[in-house]
Amino acid sequence: MKNFIPAILSLSVLGFLACSKKTDASALPTTTDESRATYDTTAIDSFSNGAVSVDVARQIRMSSKQYQDSLREVIRLQEQEKKINEELEKEEKKKKEDEKKNAEKEKKAADEKPKTE
Repeated sequence: MKNFIPAILSLSVLGFLACSKKTDASALPTTTDESRATYDTTAIDSFSNGAVSVDVARQIRMSSKQYQDSLREVIRLQEQEKKINEELEKEEKKKKEDEKKNAEKEKKAADEKPKTE
């Protein structure tokens, strides 16, 4: 009980001092709020007006340098593949023409042999 009375007395004095010291908010010095962000910090969920849609996110990804580089690489590989296929087709045509010429030569040679006998 001895300790209880001083504790109550000190709390009441602190309460009185805290309550009696009321200051007007307009009397406080005005300071610039430097901690305030210069950009919009409001949270946006996926269904609100400012949310990024799937199409916009896709356009952002497509405009990235990595995506553009990968597209160039794919196009380059397709062009190389096309050139290789064209070369193969040319070689096949050339082989077929050579075979036809050889077949014609052999046919002529075979036709000429019986005549000479």
